[in-house]
Amino acid sequence: MIRLGICNELFEGWALEDVCKTVRGLGYDGLEIAPFTLAPRITDLSASRRREIRTIVEDSGLATIGLHWLLAKTEGFYLTSPDAETRRRTGDYLIALAEATRDLGGSLMVLGSPKQRDLLPGVSYEQAEGYALEVFARIMPAIGSVGVDLCLEPLAPSETNFLNTCAQAQAVIAKVGDPHFKLHMDVKAQSGETDATVPDLIRRFARDAGHFHAQDVNLQGPGMGAVDFGPILKALVQSGYDRWVSVEVFDFSSGAEETARQSIACLRRELEAVAAG
Repeated sequence: MIRLGICNELFEGWALEDVCKTVRGLGYDGLEIAPFTLAPRITDLSASRRREIRTIVEDSGLATIGLHWLLAKTEGFYLTSPDAETRRRTGDYLIALAEATRDLGGSLMVLGSPKQRDLLPGVSYEQAEGYALEVFARIMPAIGSVGVDLCLEPLAPSETNFLNTCAQAQAVIAKVGDPHFKLHMDVKAQSGETDATVPDLIRRFARDAGHFHAQDVNLQGPGMGAVDFGPILKALVQSGYDRWVSVEVFDFSSGAEETARQSIACLRRELEAVAAG
């Protein structure tokens, strides 16, 4: 059964207790967390603070979904760098993020981080894929061992020039061949694919996807722009996808609470319409 969550960076400047109370009051089931909202680096977050955060979320009646924006606002990490030490450091940090995800009660991580995977000068797409595969093959046993899925997010060409389509991301996932390494799907990102509509891509890939983000291409929440979420939610349900759908927005101008309210109203309305026939 699809459960609805929301990403916490929307509530910039809010106390975690207030975020959780508001999100739960609006009817969400889960909270997805950007690491930079907790500490400059996840390794700066003490064991006691991790326990405290988990308790706050769970006592509010929410589940911690996991982490996203994994490498945002950090330095020194790069997935496709030709420098082996940089790749090792990046992989080790992703393992540390997985351990934090477990400690916080989450079960997944979304790896987008476009500016830490762009093709560097002189590096071909094939070379970059080889570097990324090396990192993933090394770290996935450790990530899986803590019960966390790493969900790889294809992103539009406007954001990165490496891994732009679901097919490209799925090819990397298949080469690694780890059950905890999965595809992440995203309405805005998949709207950038020119060979298929978002519902078509959902029908093709969503059954095996590990996570899903919902937002409008105008960077606001579902129901706050031109995107019709009816066909998207219908395709998602019919595909057999039965995991989290998290609201992730980039334009906060309507305010956190109003954005969260309109978003869940849209998603609930469309899910109810699918269930009704």
